[in-house]
Amino acid sequence: MTSPVDQWEFHPGHFWLRGKRPEKIVDYDEELQLWNVYGYPESAAILGNPKTFSSDTMRLDPIKLDESIVEGDFSHTDPPKHRKLRGLVDHAFTPGLVAKLESQVHGIVHELLDDIEGKSQFDLVAEFAAPLPLIMISDLLGVPASDRALFRQWMDKMLDGSEKFESPETVLEQEQELEKELELLWEMRDYWHERAAESRKRPREDLISQLVHAEVDGERLNDSQISNIANRLLVNGHLTTAMLIANTVLCMEAFPDQGARVRADRSLVPPLLEESMRYMSPICGVGRATNTDVEVAGQVIPKDQLLIVWTGAANRDERQFENPDMFDAGRSPNAHLGLGRGIHFCVGRQLARMESKAAVEILLDRLPTLRTDPANPPSFLQVVDASGVATLPVVTQ
Repeated sequence: MTSPVDQWEFHPGHFWLRGKRPEKIVDYDEELQLWNVYGYPESAAILGNPKTFSSDTMRLDPIKLDESIVEGDFSHTDPPKHRKLRGLVDHAFTPGLVAKLESQVHGIVHELLDDIEGKSQFDLVAEFAAPLPLIMISDLLGVPASDRALFRQWMDKMLDGSEKFESPETVLEQEQELEKELELLWEMRDYWHERAAESRKRPREDLISQLVHAEVDGERLNDSQISNIANRLLVNGHLTTAMLIANTVLCMEAFPDQGARVRADRSLVPPLLEESMRYMSPICGVGRATNTDVEVAGQVIPKDQLLIVWTGAANRDERQFENPDMFDAGRSPNAHLGLGRGIHFCVGRQLARMESKAAVEILLDRLPTLRTDPANPPSFLQVVDASGVATLPVVTQ
């Protein structure tokens, strides 16, 4: 069966997208000094065991950076602190709130398509898939519309220059280059510090104001914690959803029989999105650090080792999925790892699913003849731990 990568070029390291299997389920990379884990049951077990497999991978970095870089970021935190920090934002993504936001999402989708209507060709990512989640997460954070362009610039910079992991020796040699990359984090930090200061003076009904007045163990969050939580929500709430929408449209085009199924039966849109997350996982690699010696798939991994859990490869494991290289819009069951697993299960998963569902359904209704532009092939993110469409030129005639 034809695969999207037979037509287009994804990141060369994402071999699973080409229907290939890893030589070993667990493999040690001597040069990078890290362990690769590719299997589904092994990946699920690691992600579900924070006691043995820590999210605090920064402690193993050869360059010791200021801890304020990740302070408060629950994705880099283990229990019990993780539970307290995560609890501050979980209430912002409850099913009740997501249901309340659904009409707002539909309105934004229609507005974006109103701006597109009449165009015979356009970039689906730039004009639709990326703006939608950016508008939503910006509104939740209480960011003025005038700053959305700045957010988009940040996201573009974050996706630049991360084509591969570097060895510890290379990282040390590039310390000056790393400082330049950190300038983006300082810019983002300063922005959120200003927003937090404004919220202290004039509280509003947005997430930044809630974080400013929240407490953990009787203490208010400091500015570093607030900025890192905001950055995490911005990245998760924007990039992942944008990639999911664009990847899904691409998969419908690459597998026209499945696209036809969905067009004929809109009840298949939810499972279509789940299959898209499995088949072309937006976040395809997750880092962990071992807290103790541990055996994984018969391989003993020592304490204080860095692991990369390749969820993208795990989502193609034939031990878990029947015909894993086949794209099936109605696949059930589909317990993919595209949104993580365990305590770090994606905090905004309900919002991402709701936004993507609305985007695909309304897109099919309003632009039924939409297809990829045969004269302008799509381009793809060249990011080591993410797989998705960067540009997707489409035509409507």
